[in-house]
Amino acid sequence: MATKLMDAAKKNKADEFYTQLNDIELELKHYKECFKDKTVLCNCDDPFESNFFKYFAMNFNYLGLKRLICTCYDGSPFVGEQLSLFDFMDNKQIEEKKTAYKIEITEVRDINNDGATDLYDVETLIKNKKNILTKLQGNGDFRSNECIKLLKESDIVVTNPPFSLFREYVAQLQEYNKKFIIIGNTNALTYKEIFRLFQENKIRTGYTNFNVGMYFLVPEETQNYHKIIDGKKYVRVSTSCWFTNMPVKKHNEMLTFYKKYDEEKYPKYLNYDAINVDKYSEIPDDYYECVGVPVTFLDKYNPDQFEIIRFRKGNDGKDLVYMREREYNLTSE
Repeated sequence: MATKLMDAAKKNKADEFYTQLNDIELELKHYKECFKDKTVLCNCDDPFESNFFKYFAMNFNYLGLKRLICTCYDGSPFVGEQLSLFDFMDNKQIEEKKTAYKIEITEVRDINNDGATDLYDVETLIKNKKNILTKLQGNGDFRSNECIKLLKESDIVVTNPPFSLFREYVAQLQEYNKKFIIIGNTNALTYKEIFRLFQENKIRTGYTNFNVGMYFLVPEETQNYHKIIDGKKYVRVSTSCWFTNMPVKKHNEMLTFYKKYDEEKYPKYLNYDAINVDKYSEIPDDYYECVGVPVTFLDKYNPDQFEIIRFRKGNDGKDLVYMREREYNLTSE
């Protein structure tokens, strides 16, 4: 198990995408009431660099948090690059922090009496209380025993987990019955494990526009980047979105449709008794049988209005095929 976790941690470093603060603020502003008196865990976030930690530390009192815990795996490639939160550390201390750490906060006070709690207050708090910043015994992998212990103690998990480990990460959250707000690749909608959770109304997309994508900070040595902001490299992941099991208002709204069913415009599949719809907005208002929609429909899905039946496969176990496709193939031979 130890070797497996070490190998996984190395893989995580190549899968490291750091989220911008404005993207975090845009999504989390909708959940303010959910955080009151709760313990928040950010268990894929370098406490020295993470904007998730920065957001919750600065808004600790505004959100009414009970406790904030932030952990990371060892050897973050972003050491010293992103935040100026720990400017009090010298070069030796910065080098030493290339290991797995935990930061745990139970209060943030207005130390300089300027009428607000900000990063200065958090930095001073950490300098004055040695037990807030501690080294983890292991490498900080979210599947390690000490990190699972912290997970059990938490109420809500908020982070950007490695995309390559998304299935395993969500499975762990389900196993321990945790509330979560996390970032993932929209391709995860097609994972059978994740799609099943949508069917069971145990996961949904968040508030942020589904089709916008996000820019993530990547290590300096990264060659394929899309934008430089303040001298730092960013990669745009167009297929990225928020996933949560918290209440999201748009998934309780009844969708309104204006199209009327026309058998010429809505071909039926050959291998499943359903009509095909290319866009969710084209769902006919007067049709009450099965409808095949793009997987992106899940961003609009209201479980009180629709029932998810299955993902893509027809009655014959093959991908859905409708008459127009068949006719085109025959005439092309």
